[in-house]
Amino acid sequence: MNNLKKLTLFVGILFLTACSGDKEIADDGSVKSITINYAITPITDGLSRQLSVTVLPTSAANKAVTWTVSDPTIAAISQTGLLTPLKNGTVTVDATAKDGSGISKQVTITITGVTGPVVLATSVTIGGTNSTDGQSQQLSLALLPADATNKTVTWSTSSAIATISATGILTPKLNGTVIIYATANDGSGKVGQLQLTISGVTTAYATKVRSESILIWQRSNGGWGKAVPDLSSYNIAQTDAEKATALSTKNSTDTTIDNGHVTTELRWLLEDYKSTNNPNYLVAAEKAIDFLFTAQYANGGWPQYYPDKSGYRHQITYNDDAIVKVMNVMWDISKSKNNLDLVNPSYKSKAVTAFNKGIEIILKTQITSPAGKKTAWCAQHDEVTLLPALARAYELPSISGSESVGITRTLMLVEQPSAEVKQAIKDAVDWFNSAKIYDIKTQATTNPTDVVVVASPGNILWARFYDLTTGLPFFCGRDGIKKNTLAEIEVERRTGYSWYGNWPSGLIGSEYTAWKTKHGL
Repeated sequence: MNNLKKLTLFVGILFLTACSGDKEIADDGSVKSITINYAITPITDGLSRQLSVTVLPTSAANKAVTWTVSDPTIAAISQTGLLTPLKNGTVTVDATAKDGSGISKQVTITITGVTGPVVLATSVTIGGTNSTDGQSQQLSLALLPADATNKTVTWSTSSAIATISATGILTPKLNGTVIIYATANDGSGKVGQLQLTISGVTTAYATKVRSESILIWQRSNGGWGKAVPDLSSYNIAQTDAEKATALSTKNSTDTTIDNGHVTTELRWLLEDYKSTNNPNYLVAAEKAIDFLFTAQYANGGWPQYYPDKSGYRHQITYNDDAIVKVMNVMWDISKSKNNLDLVNPSYKSKAVTAFNKGIEIILKTQITSPAGKKTAWCAQHDEVTLLPALARAYELPSISGSESVGITRTLMLVEQPSAEVKQAIKDAVDWFNSAKIYDIKTQATTNPTDVVVVASPGNILWARFYDLTTGLPFFCGRDGIKKNTLAEIEVERRTGYSWYGNWPSGLIGSEYTAWKTKHGL
């Protein structure tokens, strides 16, 4: 091999080695790599340095990072990346992506030149007055001690009721109560807060019939009940009678994530906020997100209703993709996608935690067959034992051929899946393949109205429910007794429920193939 070829090969190896140093994931909106931008090392004058990061790809949905230092006695770092030396020594700075991808970058910095004690903030106090005229005001700031080395802060508010500038100018948007925060930028962790009542705001904002209707029916706890069972009814202006009913039920506790409630309303509110800039819609959407955070069990599941837990409402509910839709909201918050980038940035870390806890409960509730093989999931699970549970009389403990599809897709969202997550997905797909029903289809009839099963060579379907012991499909009417065929249950249930479907067909085909390719399986 001549020298030119050797040099080319050597450069190529170096390039590949350098590229392999950082973790990488597919360019799907998640973080692929982080570079800490810091040109001068070591620090020789003992002064603070502002660090920044370059996050790739540029299409990453959430480019925020969490800053930490290996030894907080040597240096402190704020969440804006301001590194404050405290004494001479060596410290490693870490920047970790907040999008849940696990991507991080470290840089080691040697500090000298610290000649005297660095004084960190010990308290932050905000001054201001309740607003009675809806006008902006300059808030005051007192950061102690007086000789603190760095007296700058980052301002934020608790909700969209008011906004605040980088210099502490508070601008009311709506009447109500808001909490203002001032976070010290020296890495001390000190935060000042002030609660103010705002009144006198008379600004008229653009409105949408849909969101105005949603606001009318939103309960005091941030959720919605089933008083509006057909979500499309929000597109119609509510009558005086409906408004009165909504007002009288504001404090009712039968708020639910069933049938797309809460997740649908908050997404529509954000969509309409984006087009109108009406802060009422953003405040209501954030209140709904708070409801979802509050409703989540410590083990990661969500009940069908919260806080009303009567009957089967307390169970962890996958039925009709209830939890899947909540998990998608959490995912979109963490990725700043689908208008969830409009909400308070403080929700991102909460959403990552909620999503990860949701993944944990999905793994724990995956059903094991009598033969010891993991299968799929029931439409609802007991929140304590985590076992498949009974809901309505015809919704018996079982393996669901429908709800399990959305659950598996949720697992596939995990960007760096553990061996446990990978195995759970594989086991679910294996079960879907084993649960195929061949050569039939359902057919609706009229006069009389009915649904019947007929031959259909080559067609593949799945049943809604499979027996936990035998693994065979079953059907059930309001008497709660399992039947082997659809024809054995009453017409009302035959025609009023989805007993067969092709729900997993796309999942176990192209989606599963793409997922395996993405993760090198």
